[in-house]
Formats: sequence, structure tokens, C-alpha cells
Amino acid sequence: MLQKRVIVCLDVRDGKTTKGIKFQGNVDIGDPVEMARIYYEQGVDELVFYDITASSERRGIMIDVVRRVAEQIFIPFAVGGGIGSLEDMRAVLLAGAEKVSVNSQAVRNPGIITEGAERFWNQAIVLGMDALADPAMPCGYRVVINGGRVPTELDALEWARRAVELGAGEIVVNSIDADGTRDGYELTVTRLISEGVGVPVVASGGAGTPAHLADVFERGRADAALIASMVHYGDYTVGTIKDALAGAGIPVRRI
Repeated sequence: MLQKRVIVCLDVRDGKTTKGIKFQGNVDIGDPVEMARIYYEQGVDELVFYDITASSERRGIMIDVVRRVAEQIFIPFAVGGGIGSLEDMRAVLLAGAEKVSVNSQAVRNPGIITEGAERFWNQAIVLGMDALADPAMPCGYRVVINGGRVPTELDALEWARRAVELGAGEIVVNSIDADGTRDGYELTVTRLISEGVGVPVVASGGAGTPAHLADVFERGRADAALIASMVHYGDYTVGTIKDALAGAGIPVRRI
């Protein structure tokens, strides 16, 4: 088994890290720059920064915050939210990110995936996908955009496969049903996408204990797992999570 990645997610609103449950009831919990530095020192493999209201507010990403976060860390750093053009991608990458994540904007304009991959290479382009369980869809999951506010007619598996064909080098699958619950990842949709595409898949939404990460790596076939609440609220550190994963036989990078 290849080494699995543990990624901390910083959802940012109005310059502050925020957290909610199922995309609702968000409360501010800290400074993303300071939190990024702490998680980097704890040994996190990557960081993800999402400007969670940029798309719904139809504005650009907070590039100054991206730049200040990038100055604190020396690990892969992905940024998403409000990225709708090659110019936006270029600005984020020049600010210090290694990857750009497109979600709602890619649904509206799928060509941005191809344009980004051709200009910045596939590994720099991440598809962020918010999936909601819906038996009306062929695979059982519907793609939702604008921070969980707007349902689409896209089937999650079909959209994932199309995004890879367009040039996405990685897919983050966030379960809206599990988001923020800390009851465990949605293993079914994670495995469905992981086994359905030929690029790395990152599980997101629902992590509450190290055992949940072990489950999504083993049963969900994820290549990486996003965590937020379990470290933001001090229940675990990145180091204790990785120690537990290593003890369960999951290969992880340790410092």
C-alpha cells in the first residue's frame, strides 16, 4: 500500500477559519495563517484552503490570505473558491499554492479544467466535488454547488470521470451528508469515485477519529483524507492521528 496523505482543510470566510455542519451554522474558530503554521509543524502532509463564500458571492479569492499562509508552510498547498479563469489560477499559484481547486466554477464552465491542465499541468488542477446522496441519480449521488446551496443535474460518478478526461489530476470528494458530523466518512461514495477514476481521490467530510481515516483508506480506497474539526477543536493533533494510523498498519509519513 502506498503512503496515505493526511490533509488539513481550512475553510475560510471573511479572513477567518470557519466550521459548520453539513455546510450550515458556520462559526469562526481562528486565524488561518496561524493555524496553517501549527499544522505544518505537527507534520501534516498537505493543506487545503477554501474560500467558502467566494463563489456564492461572485468574487475573487482572498489572495492576500493565500500569500500569508504560503509563507508559513513548506508542503503542498491547494487553494479553492472563486477560481473562474486562468488568471485566477495563475494568481493563486504565484501567491505560493501548488494546486488550484475548482468546484462550482468547473460545473458552470468545464473547459476551465482543460485550460488549467494545459497551462499548469494536470497535477496542479484539482476537482472539488460536493456530493449529496440522492437515489434519483444513476450512481446514487448528486453534485451540489455554491457551498451546498444549489443542486445540479450532474451524477457524481459521471462528473468525476468527465473531469478526469478534461484534465483534472486529483478529485476531492466531499460528502455533504457527512460534513462536520464527525461520525465518519461516507465510504460508499468515496469508494465509488476511487474505483471509478484513474487519479488520486481525497475523501472529505465526517472525520472524527483516527479509525475513521483508517476506514476510508482501507474500505473507501481513498488516497488521502481531509480532516478539520478533529484537529481544529483540539481533540487530536496531526501527530497523534498519524501514530494511530501507523499502529493500524496504514503507511503514513511521520516526522
